[in-house]
Amino acid sequence: MAITFADVAKSKYILLTTFTKDGRPKPTAIWAAPKGDRLLVITEENSWKVKRIRNTPRVTVAACDARGNPKSEAVEAHAEILDKSRTGEVYDAIGSRYGLMGKAFNLFSKLRRGMERNIGLELRAAEGTA
Repeated sequence: MAITFADVAKSKYILLTTFTKDGRPKPTAIWAAPKGDRLLVITEENSWKVKRIRNTPRVTVAACDARGNPKSEAVEAHAEILDKSRTGEVYDAIGSRYGLMGKAFNLFSKLRRGMERNIGLELRAAEGTA
């Protein structure tokens, strides 16, 4: 049976792959918190993954370990850069999903001006791959 976006969303670590203008994949292991049928991600606003998503919202997601080694097949998805006003919502979701580690991450990130420098991403299954 083929893996679905919902299956990947259950993983502790997600391998998010964005694509360069010429189509080269750039995988990154991330934390992501489910919200309904979507995943919320926090990242630096000036990161390369955000720049690539601005270029093309097509991404893939797969279950992985903390080092980014894939543990499942990749699933096609769509990424959206959230409005800055939703950054707090994403921090809250990460804190809830990852417990004490998530709350510690949030605290240290916010101490380093994370609310100003970071932005939320919303990942959802591509059409027909839910």
